[in-house]
Parts: sequence; C-alpha cells; structure tokens
Amino acid sequence: MYGRPAVYRTVPFRGATEDMARNPSSAAEKCFKAGLWGSIIAAICCFTPALVVGLGFLGLAAMTPYLDYILIPLLAIFLILALYGWAKKEQR
Repeated sequence: MYGRPAVYRTVPFRGATEDMARNPSSAAEKCFKAGLWGSIIAAICCFTPALVVGLGFLGLAAMTPYLDYILIPLLAIFLILALYGWAKKEQR
C-alpha cells in the first residue's frame, strides 16, 4: 500500500477556452445555461423572503434594505447573459 507509487495516466489538459473555440455552439449553450440559472436564483432571492430569512439567521438582517441595489441589477445582468447565449445558440 505504501511501497508502490500510484500510477496516473497523463492526459493533456484542454482548457475551456480551447474547447469553446472548437465548438462555438457549446459556448453559447454554456452561456445560456449560466444566464438562465443565475436569473432563476436571483429571482428567487428577489421575490421571496428566502434571502431575508437567511440573512436574519446569520445576524445580517440590517443589510436587507440594500438587497434591491444588488439583486435587481444582478437579475438584469443574468437575463441579458441568457438572451445573449440564446441568440448565439439560435444563430448557429
């Protein structure tokens, strides 16, 4: 168990940018999924008291009046990202 070193098969690393350059529809798909999931999470935090309750449990309830300054622009950014990914996906 301790006497023999583990043998690992070496595989050349393919970075995400190299993979996306080779398959642009995959990049559009990833962009769309990231935007969609981000906007779903931001919408849940905006329109439900989930984040307010969570901040209350952490003792950060005083920050709740400032959540709109962060969450609404964040929701807009993720929606724009989802629309951009969808447009790129439809273009291909």
